[in-house]
Amino acid sequence: MMDTQALNHFRRLGTLTIFAVYFVILVGGIVRASGAGMGCPDWPTCFGQWVPPTDESQLPANYHQIYAERGYENTQFNPVKTWTEYTNRLVGVTIGFLIFLTAWSSRIFLKSDKTIFYLALSSFFLVGFQGWLGSTVVASNLKPVMITLHMLLALFIVALLIYTIARSQREFIGQIDTRLLPDKFKTVLIAAMIMTLLQVAMGTQVREAVDFIAHEHAYIDRQYWRDDFPIIFYVHRSFSSIILFTNLWLVWKIHQSRPQSAPENNFNVLLRAGFALAALVVTAIIAGITLDRLGVPPVAQPIHLLMANLIFGVQFFLYICLGYAGKVNIRV
Repeated sequence: MMDTQALNHFRRLGTLTIFAVYFVILVGGIVRASGAGMGCPDWPTCFGQWVPPTDESQLPANYHQIYAERGYENTQFNPVKTWTEYTNRLVGVTIGFLIFLTAWSSRIFLKSDKTIFYLALSSFFLVGFQGWLGSTVVASNLKPVMITLHMLLALFIVALLIYTIARSQREFIGQIDTRLLPDKFKTVLIAAMIMTLLQVAMGTQVREAVDFIAHEHAYIDRQYWRDDFPIIFYVHRSFSSIILFTNLWLVWKIHQSRPQSAPENNFNVLLRAGFALAALVVTAIIAGITLDRLGVPPVAQPIHLLMANLIFGVQFFLYICLGYAGKVNIRV
């Protein structure tokens, strides 16, 4: 028999780690939206120091020349941008500790389900690789393709963690009664997940275009950026309507299929996930409209990015639940 206390500890720690990864995605979005990606032009130190300076006077008088020789021309110290990027790094280190603790606590599954242990361990190594990739992003002087790879890997790590934690709770999830859901529900859910990934892919292309436009406008005159948006932006914007109605259909079917005679069957897990999905999609669209109509305000960019990641995470969790629902004490 599995130690219930250890199992709950693993679930809570893993869930905390998942939310922490989402938080670092948000912070990363803030870094990119604020143009703070080169706030620390070196890695792992920041301006050659483990704790970055707060004033330009704390740097060598010829620091512009030093970093120009390293390939970073026009390096200009900005305390806000420097500490924004440094905070991003500190959050990333915290993720490393949390994922290590999650992997360590997964030892309890070595006898009952070794896959959980190996998945948690894989997540730990991937976070380490993500840290290396972050240094490569800085070394590449923020090449858009490297930034996109960095973000997509974060999305994969979250999905891996969600599956790991859900798998550890599969006996609980197995008690969910999904017999009232329509037969095509799972197919539509898979389609919704694919659409979300396509939307994220288009969003990264829009983001890269916005980065180029912002550079051309010297990061000012945001109200004019929209005039130069590429055609992919309009496809991305129109596609959001399809995503909205598809996800609302999923949420409505979950609500309709709630068993009235057996509220103790854990169906509320699906119901809460469904309502969260609807809220996330609506919030993402509102953030997108804000970006489109209000001159690409920096505050809306990281919110829009975070919502997209959360939407896929909830969809993936629902997919896992459908796989385990009605299968108690399964071994896969």
